[in-house]
Amino acid sequence: MRKKFRFKVLFLCILFVSIFLGLCYYLYITYNKIDINPEYDIKRTDSTINVQTVDNTIQNSQSVADVLEKVSQSVVGISKIKSHSSSIFSSSGSINELGLGTGIIVSSNGYILSNCHVTGEKLSTCYVTLENGYTYEGSVVWCDSDLDLSITKINAKDLSYSTLGDSSNLKSGESVYAIGNPIGYEFRKTITSGIISATNRTIKIEENDSVSYMTDLIQTDASINPGNSGGPLILPNGEVIGINTVKITSAEGIGFAVPINVVKPVIEKFINENKFDEAFLGIYAYDKEVVPYISSSPNFSSGIYVVYIDENSPAISSGIQVGDIITSIDGNAISNMIELKEYLYTKLPGDTVSINISRGYITRTFDIVLKNK
Repeated sequence: MRKKFRFKVLFLCILFVSIFLGLCYYLYITYNKIDINPEYDIKRTDSTINVQTVDNTIQNSQSVADVLEKVSQSVVGISKIKSHSSSIFSSSGSINELGLGTGIIVSSNGYILSNCHVTGEKLSTCYVTLENGYTYEGSVVWCDSDLDLSITKINAKDLSYSTLGDSSNLKSGESVYAIGNPIGYEFRKTITSGIISATNRTIKIEENDSVSYMTDLIQTDASINPGNSGGPLILPNGEVIGINTVKITSAEGIGFAVPINVVKPVIEKFINENKFDEAFLGIYAYDKEVVPYISSSPNFSSGIYVVYIDENSPAISSGIQVGDIITSIDGNAISNMIELKEYLYTKLPGDTVSINISRGYITRTFDIVLKNK
């Protein structure tokens, strides 16, 4: 009897507990409105991802193409010889005799950036053909042969112009595009693509029985041909970060561009004031990458090595000597000649600059009043 009683009690306890738990579960589901049989929207993840990726790629490709098309409208052809036709892009006549090069419009009122070896020296004349085919006589208003950069002015307005980017933080591997006029009429405004292969490159130039060095250049594998000289090197967003200048003819895919930052102060002054009064220091120096080519004696970790002082410059009587290491100007550290030029382009004739140098174990500071060039 006791066993049967115990069994009944146990059975009833289990029954009540089960009913109680079932009731609790029902109340919980009802209160929270939980669907105990949900229906999921099932999609194949591989197909969905692939379609989306393809769509994004197409959209990005179209976006870059649109950007490059817009930039192309501000790319010009430049010649030192006036064509007999209305345009230096005319297919009739000998286009190769014109020495066709490239330039990029940097303001709506007709300032054009290019290479010195394309436009000629300051105060010379060249001929500029715009995207619409019209040719203008251009006057070279500024030129720096060491940088191989020039600015030409044409009498035009409401021009489409390019946006200048920042060349100070470029990294190897970034995508870039070059636009130029290689060879002749048939290939005008050719767009080539590539990457930034390296920055802060130094190359040796041997011409006219003299040797010089171009420093702090952007190296790219975007195809650059002779007619591309003076044309823009562009980021995918359309910003100009360099001006194409030279290529290694004995190798494929090695071209160089001058960083845009060095010339931005000059462009800004021309745009805002229609003139640029260049402040003259009269010093030329090389960075530590170049010095081993010209001398075995100096050993320095930062700064630039003075190799030349102009006899008519304010620096000649300051006390600075050939062989000194310039470490800073007005408290700004200097690591290459382009940085020194970029800073000097922000100054005016008559301004005083303070230059720190090291000479062996000696450090000195010289205050120099800049002159007109």
